[in-house]
Amino acid sequence: MPAFVIALLGAESTGKTTLAAALGQTLRSAGQTTAVVNEYLREFCDQHGRTPRQEEQTQIASEQTRRIHAAAQDVDVVIADTTALMTAVYSDKVFGDSSLYAEALRAHRRTDLTLITALDIAWQADGLQRDGPQVREPVDALIRAALQGAGLAYSVVGGQGDARLLHARRCIDHAMGLRLPMREEENESLVRWRGLCERCGDAACERLCLPR
Repeated sequence: MPAFVIALLGAESTGKTTLAAALGQTLRSAGQTTAVVNEYLREFCDQHGRTPRQEEQTQIASEQTRRIHAAAQDVDVVIADTTALMTAVYSDKVFGDSSLYAEALRAHRRTDLTLITALDIAWQADGLQRDGPQVREPVDALIRAALQGAGLAYSVVGGQGDARLLHARRCIDHAMGLRLPMREEENESLVRWRGLCERCGDAACERLCLPR
């Protein structure tokens, strides 16, 4: 796709929508024409007053992909508040249907940077879209398994409040070669990664999944 596409994935109530909006503002401040593609599932639930049925999942995934692709034709950067892969994950979790993964992963390969929002912020209710805090860990595990199984790199974004945004901005800096606008106190708060993870041998260390 013509634009640089940043995909935000993560379990429910992990701040994807808030982060997408904040990143859009940051990138525009840096002179990048930027589009934020919102989650189509939220629109579907608002329109129908219910969550989707199993047979409706394919259309929801396709529409999310279509909107991302359409947005990418006219801007420098697209921030996707989820991709079709999230629909595939929830279809697997809720309905036991894994048939959406192949197409969702094929579409996801067209993104340039994948950020997974960590489970380190409190769960909050949000109408029809929230199933409860007990589903966050299983969904997070399914997202990572799908990406790893397809050989797709991702970075995990964590932290409270502004720290979460700062973490995401540093990932984008690395991936795009940008120097995003940053306050002096934010620069001072950065801790340099000295590459110890390459020698620690901890297979569960999330930094092993960061793109080099």
